[in-house]
Amino acid sequence: MGKTVKKQRPVNLDLQTIRFPVTAIASILHRVTGVIMFVAIGILLWILGLSLSSAEGFLQAADVMDSFIVKFIMWGILTALAYHTVGGIRHMLMDFGYLDETFAMGKLTANVTFLITVVLSLLAGVLVW
Repeated sequence: MGKTVKKQRPVNLDLQTIRFPVTAIASILHRVTGVIMFVAIGILLWILGLSLSSAEGFLQAADVMDSFIVKFIMWGILTALAYHTVGGIRHMLMDFGYLDETFAMGKLTANVTFLITVVLSLLAGVLVW
């Protein structure tokens, strides 16, 4: 017959007590920024379509882009793009064997990814505002 499974395994369902390593946080954020960019494509295509529709549409798109909320959203989209790009490059370097696939290297590269993203996010803020 089949193996018996221990039925009284420890189960921790309280996510507030779990401490994720920085590598897990980097991986989760990479997925989240991918979803953000997927949604952002619709917003950006709408603004592009509006601006290309006519001269009045261009002025309307320019008015939309002058709003603080829209600038904040654009800054968020650019920050997500920056993180996703840097994180993607990190994953590709690991996949191609240029970086060791050890926990120490993963931790180091995740922290470097966060640092580069902060710098690019600040530059995006200067660009948007």
